[in-house]
Amino acid sequence: MPKSPGVTIEAPVRAATVPSRTRRAAWLLGPALVAGVAYLDPGNVASNMTAGARFGYLLVWVVVLGNAMAWLIQYLSAKLGIVTGQSLAETLGERLRHPWARRAYWLQAELVAVATDVAEVIGGAVALWLLFGVPLPLGGLITGAVSIALLLIQQRRGARSFEFVVIGLLVVISIGFTYGVFIAPPDAASVAGGMIPRFEGSESVLLAASILGATIMPHAIYAHSALARDRFSSAGARPVDRAVTTPRLLRATRWDVTIALVVAGTVNLAILLLAAANLAGVDGTDSLEGAYGALAAGLGGVVATMFAVGLLASGLASTAVGAYAGAEIMHGLLRVRVPLIARRLVTLVPAIVILALGADPTWALILSQVVLSFGIPFALVPLVALTARRDVVGPYRNRWWTTLAGVAASVFLIALNALLLWLVLIGG
Repeated sequence: MPKSPGVTIEAPVRAATVPSRTRRAAWLLGPALVAGVAYLDPGNVASNMTAGARFGYLLVWVVVLGNAMAWLIQYLSAKLGIVTGQSLAETLGERLRHPWARRAYWLQAELVAVATDVAEVIGGAVALWLLFGVPLPLGGLITGAVSIALLLIQQRRGARSFEFVVIGLLVVISIGFTYGVFIAPPDAASVAGGMIPRFEGSESVLLAASILGATIMPHAIYAHSALARDRFSSAGARPVDRAVTTPRLLRATRWDVTIALVVAGTVNLAILLLAAANLAGVDGTDSLEGAYGALAAGLGGVVATMFAVGLLASGLASTAVGAYAGAEIMHGLLRVRVPLIARRLVTLVPAIVILALGADPTWALILSQVVLSFGIPFALVPLVALTARRDVVGPYRNRWWTTLAGVAASVFLIALNALLLWLVLIGG
């Protein structure tokens, strides 16, 4: 049964139990920061580091543009969850009437979720190898085990405790990846030049698609609507918070998304700039291991260690959020609830196999982000369409210019993927 749009509940609350204005405002923040971890996963690190090492400042504009599009997309996702009390996957599951249509849609979303898991587990494994010399397959298992612990926190302690842990890891990620930029700052004129949109051959298009796939991640779109639903739907809200109206929640969500994307965008840009300023033209720096070695040789062991610590925190945090999103996708589209822990164990398999076969982990990460880029339209187009419909979100439907911006983002991403196919698969 579809739920009525809106979560406005004006139940009276005793004055003695109402928290301060500042405390209530802080309580409204959090879901976007958790979803924002998806923008700082190991796939982002590999894509941005490789782009900076191979092409210098050429693709700065892609990072900035991707972050701007991500703001709109994540806000629309959160709005859908807040207003309808349903995740994007649940809403699609209700509207796709034919069972085979739901299964087909789930299959492409599941492939995207698996690609996400591959990137995140491999990233954590590489970080453990760089820091402690742990063999890559064992590092993948350790990363998976830690992600299970994080999921248990979400199951047993609730959404808020899960948010605190993930936000703590987000702080570690931010410090680890931005530290090197302060030690060896980039050239300002070159950064400004990188804001001019352009490509240099098919490989730069591949990396641009990878950056966008890592920035605007389909599983983050699915996850954010579910996170907002769990925190702010009338069924999930604490009694003291039920006086908070839907317009107030949406205003707070805009702040939440802004903070999350400012953090994610700054860190992603810092990774590319660190590579562009210090690794461009240096042999072997188009891999995470090579970049780590070059950072250690050129900027010192502290910068390299901070980079590896950031990579480890990135893998641990993002793999837990990815598993949460994958379970939500399956539940919403197939109407099957698989325990998060069981799902986590199954989705570990592809990443462990890739690591055991000795595949280049950096290129496995980059190609996983390209897979994510092709999955974006299947999440983004329905999101824009649903949030523009009065029968879905009532008076909170998109303004015409919001829908236009969403359509423009969708067209751009689809066109980039088509160009990527032509250049790489046909044009060579």
